[in-house]
Amino acid sequence: MLHILMIILLAAVALLLIRLLMLRRELGRITEQLYHYNEHRTGKKIDVALFDQKLEALAGQINRQSHLIVESEAQRIRVEQEFRQAIANISHDIRTPLTSISGYIQLLEEASITPEERLEYVAIVKNRTKRLQALLNDFFELSLIESLDYPLHTEKLGMTVLLSEILVGFYDSFNDRNITPDIRLPEENVSVYADESAVRRVVENLLVNTVKHTTGYVEISFNLQQDTADLTIVNDAKALAGSDVNLLFDRFYTADRTRSSQASGLGLSIAKSLMNTMGGTLTADLEGEKLIMTCRWKLGDAGISLAT
Repeated sequence: MLHILMIILLAAVALLLIRLLMLRRELGRITEQLYHYNEHRTGKKIDVALFDQKLEALAGQINRQSHLIVESEAQRIRVEQEFRQAIANISHDIRTPLTSISGYIQLLEEASITPEERLEYVAIVKNRTKRLQALLNDFFELSLIESLDYPLHTEKLGMTVLLSEILVGFYDSFNDRNITPDIRLPEENVSVYADESAVRRVVENLLVNTVKHTTGYVEISFNLQQDTADLTIVNDAKALAGSDVNLLFDRFYTADRTRSSQASGLGLSIAKSLMNTMGGTLTADLEGEKLIMTCRWKLGDAGISLAT
């Protein structure tokens, strides 16, 4: 009996040793695969030849970590590219008014100019200075909005009343462009929980963009959906045909690749950042020659309701 037990014990020890050797060999395979991956000799994920739940779990976590590293590196490259492009665009948009200001100041220094010309040049310098100041203010505001500690004062807002008030303020702007917008607001006062100043800035920036770039039809509507309250602005946008409308939210994006005309500036970037900060969304879609901008405020814990 003792002899049989010894044989069983020796067999068990032998099996354990074999298992241990197989595990060591598999760990060596995994290490070699990871080495080749880290040296960029291969992009293949780590595989396990030996059936072992612990090893498979380890390989799975290593593959997941590798995937996260690849995503992080891709994101870093995208951020660097966007930063370089933003710097280039900022330099262009700042240099343009500065060059103009410098040129007209030199003209003002000429003794031969008439009083009328002097007044004209001073007016141009003031206009270019205001444009430059607005650009710098927008850039500073965007940097604040995208910071982690940007303050929001959430409260219950009667959106129907607020939108009506904002739209009245744009009456002259639409009238100057011979635009009669089709405005569709609900009879009841739909309310959302959001920051009033942020909502005002979002809507105003969208309307400024609409007035600036549209040439005809404009439709503005606000509706309570099942889970969201949606503000939709539709306008003619023939110049955007075939474009990636998501680029409209990029800093200093312009549909004119030569940048010889006016860029869209930071207005839409600020609007999208504010919506994200409030937990909402701002999207753009192109249907034929019509641009559709949609702001959505989610039905969260505080909710969206009909004002009483």
